Amino acid sequence: MDIETVRAYCIDKKGVTEEFPFGPDTLVFKVMGKMFALVPLDESDLRVSLKNTPEKNLELRAENPGIQGAYHMNKKHWSMFLMREGISSNLLKECIDDSYDLVVSGLTKKLKTELAAL
Repeated sequence: MDIETVRAYCIDKKGVTEEFPFGPDTLVFKVMGKMFALVPLDESDLRVSLKNTPEKNLELRAENPGIQGAYHMNKKHWSMFLMREGISSNLLKECIDDSYDLVVSGLTKKLKTELAAL
């Protein structure tokens, strides 16, 4: 999977924006203003950081050496997917979905209503 495929998959989700809050080298995807995916653009190999439950993050890391705690993020809640390590497109898409859904579930009632209206 390449960066354009990741970008298209993320941006296609309801209520998603792409921003550069940490400078020009890190693309951040947000749903209703809350981060769910980060992609560093200054790396030659594709890396994607995603949010998940602490239990799921431990499980993912135990099963795949290409998944580790996300750089500069709370490693309990965020994992980094190193695509050069052979992570499947299906697993990455599933984890992008999980990250998006987890963030949406934590939105305020007002933001959930606004998202539903989009």
